[in-house]
Amino acid sequence: PHREMADTKRPPPVWESFPQDLLSVPVLSKEYDYLNDEKVLRDLGQEVRQSFLSNVKKSDNFDLEKGVILLQGGTSQLANYYDTDTLIAPFRQESFFQYLFRLCEPDCYGAIFLKTGESVLFVPKLPKEVSRWNGPPHSLQHYAKKYGVSRARHVEDMMKEMVDQKVEKVYTLKGVNTDSGMVTSLQPNVSLIAKEQKCGDKLKQDATTLYPVLAESRVIKTEKEIAYMRSACLVTSQAHVFVMRHLKPGMSELQLETMFKAFCGMYGGARHMAYTCICASGPHGSILHYGHAGRPNDRILRESDLLVLDMGAEFQGYATDITSSYPVSGKFTKEQSAVHSAVREAQEAVMSRLKPGVSWLEMHRVAERVILTHLLRMGVLKGASVETLMEHHMGAVFMPHGLGHFIGMDVHDVNGYPESGPAKNGQLGVRWLRTQRVLEQNMVLTVEPGLYFNDLWIEEMLQADEKKSAFVDRDVLKKYLGMGGVRLEDDVLVTADGCENFTKLPKTINEYEAVIGKYNPRCLTCKE
Repeated sequence: PHREMADTKRPPPVWESFPQDLLSVPVLSKEYDYLNDEKVLRDLGQEVRQSFLSNVKKSDNFDLEKGVILLQGGTSQLANYYDTDTLIAPFRQESFFQYLFRLCEPDCYGAIFLKTGESVLFVPKLPKEVSRWNGPPHSLQHYAKKYGVSRARHVEDMMKEMVDQKVEKVYTLKGVNTDSGMVTSLQPNVSLIAKEQKCGDKLKQDATTLYPVLAESRVIKTEKEIAYMRSACLVTSQAHVFVMRHLKPGMSELQLETMFKAFCGMYGGARHMAYTCICASGPHGSILHYGHAGRPNDRILRESDLLVLDMGAEFQGYATDITSSYPVSGKFTKEQSAVHSAVREAQEAVMSRLKPGVSWLEMHRVAERVILTHLLRMGVLKGASVETLMEHHMGAVFMPHGLGHFIGMDVHDVNGYPESGPAKNGQLGVRWLRTQRVLEQNMVLTVEPGLYFNDLWIEEMLQADEKKSAFVDRDVLKKYLGMGGVRLEDDVLVTADGCENFTKLPKTINEYEAVIGKYNPRCLTCKE
C-alpha cells in the first residue's frame, strides 16, 4: 500500500503527453511553430553572429578596421547527382554558412564587416527563365528582413561592396574538420571574383585565420541555440516514442524509419534527417552504422528481436542524435535485460559526473568500467579485475566506438581536436573518441555508451591477442552472440554545475515495457 501511494503521487512520465497519432496533428503543433518561426530563427542568427564577432575581437589575428569575413554557401551544382538535372534530394546548406547566416538557398555568399559589425547577404541575380520553374525571385529586402542582416545585394555587386567599405583583407574559410579529416570544400577565390566583376583587384585574401575561431564558436552554444536544440530534441524524442508505440513483429526496419521521418516532418517541420537512420533489429544491432546502402534497413522484425534505433532529425540546420534500444516484443529476456542494464548504468554514471572541467576521455573510461563490471557479473568475462581488463583494453572488444561527440550544425560537429589540444590519445578504445577535450559550459554532446556482440569483431580481437581471449568465457558468450546489442544515446548540455539532458525517453526496463505494453496493443507478448 505504501508503494502504491507513493506511485500515485509521482508525476506522470513526460512521454505520457507525447502525440500518439499522425492524423490528429493540429494545423501546427507548438514545437512546429517554434522551430520554424521566422522571428525565432532571425533572432537566433543575430545572436550567433554577435557571439562570433565577440570571439573575433578577442583574437589578435584579425584586421578589425579593414577586414571582412566572407563565406560561400552551398552550390546548386553540388545538389545535382550524376548526369541528371533533377534534384533527388532537397538542397542542404553548407553548415558554416547556415550557422552564421541561416539562409538555405544555393549559390549565395555572406559577409561580416569587422569595423561596423554589419552583415550582408549576396544572392544570385537569376535569369527570367528561372521564374517559370521556381516562381518570381525574392526581393533583396526580403532577404534582409527574413535573416536579420544589415542588407542584401546581388552577388554581382559583391566586390563593389568591399571597395565601398574600404576593405583591404578578406578572411575566407579553409581548415580541416578534425572529426572527418576532410578539408572545407567551399572557399571563394577573391582574386578571380574581383577579375570577373572588374572591381576589388587589390584585396588580399587570408584563408587560414578564420577557421579555428569560427569552428570554436560552433562548439560553445549561445542561449538561443540552446533553447532551439532543446525543442528539436523534444520532437526527436517524441518521434522515438511514436515508433515505440506503433511497431509490431512482421514490420520491416524501413517502416520504423518511415514512421520516424513522418513524425518529425509533421510535428517539427524537419525536411532533412541529420544522418542516415539506423533501424537495426536482431544481429544487425551490432553493426554500428547499419542502414547504409549495402544494408538499407530491410530486415523483417521478429518478436524476439532486440532493436537499436539510432535516428535524429535536422531542424533548420541543427542536428539531433538519439538512440533507443528495446525488444520488439515489449518484454526483455534475461539476457536482453542484463545487456540493457549495463548500458543504462554506464550512461547514468557518466551523466552524474558531467560538468565543466571534466575530461571527456575520462568519461569514456568511466563508461567502459561500468560495462566491464557488468560483463563480469554476466559471466561473459572472467578471471580478472576490472582494472586488469581496462589495462588490456577489453572495453574496446564490446564497445568499439567512442562515448559520444559534439553535436550542433552537424551531427558529428566540428573542433573535437583544436590546435590548442589536447592531442588524440592513440590507445585502443579511446582513439575512437571524436573529442578528448575538457568539458566547458554550453557544450552540447551525445552520451552514447553501448554493448555489442558482433561475432566477427569479437573473434578478430580475441584471435589477435591471446591474453584477451583468456578473459572470455566462450560458453557464456554464446548465449549473447546473435543478439546484436544495445546503445543508449542522449543529447546533453553541459551546464554551470552539471548537465541537462535534452532527451526525453523511457530509461528503465520497466518504463520501456510500460510504454510498449500500454500503447501498442498489437504487441504479442504484452497481451495477458
